[in-house]
Amino acid sequence: MAISTELFNKLEEFDPKMKDLFLTLIREVEEKTKFITVARSDFDELRAVVKELAEAQKRTEQRVTELAEAQTRTEQRLDSLSVSMDELAQAQKRTEQRVTELAEAQTRTEQRLDSLTIRMDELAQAQMRTEQRLDSLSVSMDELAQAQKRTEQRVMELAEAQKRTEETLTDLLKDHKDVKKQLGGLSMDVGYGIEDRMMPHLKRFWKSRFGMDIGLVDRRNIFYTDGNYDEINLYCEGAKAGKRIFIIGEAKAQPGKKDFDAFSKKLDRLKTLLKGDIEAFMVGYHYSPAVESYADGRYPYIRRFKTFEITIDQN
Repeated sequence: MAISTELFNKLEEFDPKMKDLFLTLIREVEEKTKFITVARSDFDELRAVVKELAEAQKRTEQRVTELAEAQTRTEQRLDSLSVSMDELAQAQKRTEQRVTELAEAQTRTEQRLDSLTIRMDELAQAQMRTEQRLDSLSVSMDELAQAQKRTEQRVMELAEAQKRTEETLTDLLKDHKDVKKQLGGLSMDVGYGIEDRMMPHLKRFWKSRFGMDIGLVDRRNIFYTDGNYDEINLYCEGAKAGKRIFIIGEAKAQPGKKDFDAFSKKLDRLKTLLKGDIEAFMVGYHYSPAVESYADGRYPYIRRFKTFEITIDQN
């Protein structure tokens, strides 16, 4: 039986399997109804069935499309889940590693607790020994208290002795000041004594030794503009080759380095007032080698004499 164009077009819309099924059905119907005349009403029912089948096919295709989209979404979710699974696997590894570390830490903690338990036992024993020592120290403290009392008593005795010593030292210092004062006075007396012995011989000595004519021999105070003054124990004025000369001397029993230092500073002050050449000299009974070397090195302009050099008769 011939298939109409409309029916053929409808069959083209079917799934190939459905199309083959309907074509087989049509051929089967055609074969069995080859000699049967189909009524118009029966044919209309067949068309209705075919139409329903075509609509069912459309719904099937639409459902297949929806299933395909759902499949795509499912695959996307599976891909996302695959990444999450990798991350979970990494997190699981880190967790397992952390658990391992915690287990090791727990082991160390248990070991430390065992050690602390032993230590606590040792501390308990040490505490017992400490208590025993405290009992012993309690007795010693009583002994120390008695010793402290004896020490305090001894300190008081020493304080009294110190007070008496200080009083004695005060008396000795007073005596020392008196002796020093007396020695200073004696030193001045000796110095003045030397100067008094020198003065009658100075004119003759400077004339015979250095060719200087001395007109004045004196002990004099030289005053400065600020009101201070210097005492010159051996003061001479004279002349040589028509030039005015000041002869300034200092007398000590045994001159020392400090005597030369002080005399040099005095000469520097005098140079600001005395108008003329200054001849300086130091006279004494004796000079130590160290003083002689010191004076020669630092003050070569200060002549150094011994008393007998000046007082010896000059012919």
